[in-house]
Amino acid sequence: MIRYEDIAEKVARYHPGDSVEMIQRGYVVSAKYHKGQLRMNGEPYLTHPLEVANILAEMEMDAVTVTAGLLHDVLEDTLISPDELRKQFGEEVYRLVDGVTKIAQMRLSSKQQKQAETFRKMLSAMTRDIRVLFLKLADRLHNMRTLQHLSPERRERISLETLELYAPLAHRLGMAKIRGELEDIAFSFLHPAAYQSTVAQIEAKRTVNQNFIMEAEKAISQALTERNIPVRLESRVKRIYSVYAKMKRQKISIDEVYDFIAIRVITDVNDNCYRAMGVLHKLWKPVHERIKDYIGSPRANLYQSLHTSVIGRNGQPFEIQIRTEEMHHVAEEGLAAHWKYKAGKLGAVDGEEHFRWLRQLIEMQQEVRNPREFLNNLKDDLYHDEIYCYTPRELQITLPRGATPVDFAYTIHSEIGNHCVAAKVNGRAVPLRYKLQNGETVEIETSESASPSREWLTFVKNARTRNKIRRFINQKERDSAADIGRKLMERESQRFSASWEKVLRMPELTQAIAKCGLRDSGEIYTAVGSGTLTPRQILSLVFPNREPSTGMPSKNFILSSLSSTIRQVFGKGSDKTAIPVKGHDGSLIYRAKCCNPIPGDDIVGYITLGSGIYVHMANCPSLKNLYVTGADRITEVEWADDSGDETYPARLNIDSEGQQQVMADVITMLSKAHINVVESRFRSLNGDGNRNIDMVINVADAKQLQEIIQGLKSIEGVNEVERERKIRGQ
Repeated sequence: MIRYEDIAEKVARYHPGDSVEMIQRGYVVSAKYHKGQLRMNGEPYLTHPLEVANILAEMEMDAVTVTAGLLHDVLEDTLISPDELRKQFGEEVYRLVDGVTKIAQMRLSSKQQKQAETFRKMLSAMTRDIRVLFLKLADRLHNMRTLQHLSPERRERISLETLELYAPLAHRLGMAKIRGELEDIAFSFLHPAAYQSTVAQIEAKRTVNQNFIMEAEKAISQALTERNIPVRLESRVKRIYSVYAKMKRQKISIDEVYDFIAIRVITDVNDNCYRAMGVLHKLWKPVHERIKDYIGSPRANLYQSLHTSVIGRNGQPFEIQIRTEEMHHVAEEGLAAHWKYKAGKLGAVDGEEHFRWLRQLIEMQQEVRNPREFLNNLKDDLYHDEIYCYTPRELQITLPRGATPVDFAYTIHSEIGNHCVAAKVNGRAVPLRYKLQNGETVEIETSESASPSREWLTFVKNARTRNKIRRFINQKERDSAADIGRKLMERESQRFSASWEKVLRMPELTQAIAKCGLRDSGEIYTAVGSGTLTPRQILSLVFPNREPSTGMPSKNFILSSLSSTIRQVFGKGSDKTAIPVKGHDGSLIYRAKCCNPIPGDDIVGYITLGSGIYVHMANCPSLKNLYVTGADRITEVEWADDSGDETYPARLNIDSEGQQQVMADVITMLSKAHINVVESRFRSLNGDGNRNIDMVINVADAKQLQEIIQGLKSIEGVNEVERERKIRGQ
């Protein structure tokens, strides 16, 4: 176990004026409150806060941050109170610890919602002190280093979260070392075979290139020293996950990864960086399209360097990165190094240009309430690098890479985006879905009669742009739905021998509104107009003992056939559904035919306009597009605790060998389990006589279906059994 004295020594070295005594007290309190607690590997829990504090000390963080590292789990996992922590260590340490404490006490409906709310809390804490994020990354890094002691399910879940959220977050902060280690560990657990294969390729190539690197470094050192350019050299081989991702993304072999080898030329001042590049281009032939100046145009994460790829001996390409000592430190440690150079003055994000992307993330999280949409937007924004475009008046606009003129328009002002009709780039007309390039000048044309199209949601890149487009479209659709809903309520009231104006004054309507999960009478119109409630559902609550007349509304009314679109889904011949939808009691609810969910499946609801709510499996491929074009219509749903004797069709695909006995054994097994076979057919797969059996059966829920699948797999001659989403004939 690492000693707290070693940690304190590192802090004293980098921050000689800081209180080492605070670190000692932090260790004592952490040891006291975590006493008796063990990690999954059997070690005392105290090893974890000590390792987190050590990572922070190696990042050259101050005594306050390191102390918070020692105490970062006490609020979440021990009995210490917030007041006691604040009293013993002050407001600064308390804020850091509270900022990384998970949302555990709130009653939240799903793990995803809890994850989203925890990230919201962390982002909010970062507005006051960026060190919250350094602390969280240190915590995640040590947890990843010890991940092998968890169950396979937890390893996969945590690794995926790390790869999708924490590693990109470290990248946006410029913290290359932490990002690289997080990615490699997550990759090893998510795709172990691909990980081992990539490691083997890297090691084989590394061995071959050792002599090559030594020769290149010798030539660089000699050439620059002769020209009085101070130089220190480092070399690196591209990290495992980065190599794998690049080969997969570009569909290339490891020999075609130009930056597999990188030699870092570290000098004293900016001018010598440019001088050094000129010298090296005389030594080796440069690949001109791969020359990048990140000194003149730093990346958003503070990274600065000159990059050039050259062709060495025997046609071997390699990359050279040229930077100053300070640039090198920032390249490795990112914003953490920048924080140190600012003498700890980097706290709140306001006023810091380097925090522009972070401020946008924080603004975005305030606008988006749906947890799935929030996490999707967060992942999307974290992955994008930035580009810079200009207005005709040379105002610089920062956008995510891949942004379009529509993103540009909304970034200038919402009204310009809402009325955008055309765009010119560098004086040339381009489509609105055109992908802008760095340095381009963009001119937006508007029209008062124009308005956003839902199609724009399929190509815009900026999450804030998507939110603004959705907000405009939703308001327009709500207004239209409300108008339709009012007309439907007026006509249905007549069938109950009452005027809608009279119903609005009845106390029974107030009770009906509450039973339907609505806030006021105004919400009735939107709910009815969008199809999530029918007029009769509301009026039957107002007039429980009154039967409506059988006369149909006028055929001239465009939505008179709305009630005929109600299809039986969960309760045969019954108005009662098997799925209660939160906030939508009494809604029209249908199973989505693209995935056919059954009780026990993880599900989400999608609110359609005029047709009620369609329930999808949470992993339904159709949801990918729905999240893009209508994330605001996604709603949380859950299965009823008891759906009675209802059964649901599920389609199975059975891959079997060609024995005639297999089909008979399948039918026998299903019969013994009292499973009704709705449909079955089989076909020959190849000349060997193997067969594929398509079968639709009725089951009560996902648990029973899984039991059936396992039973079928145990039959001799059955190779594989898979559940198919689509049911033939739908």
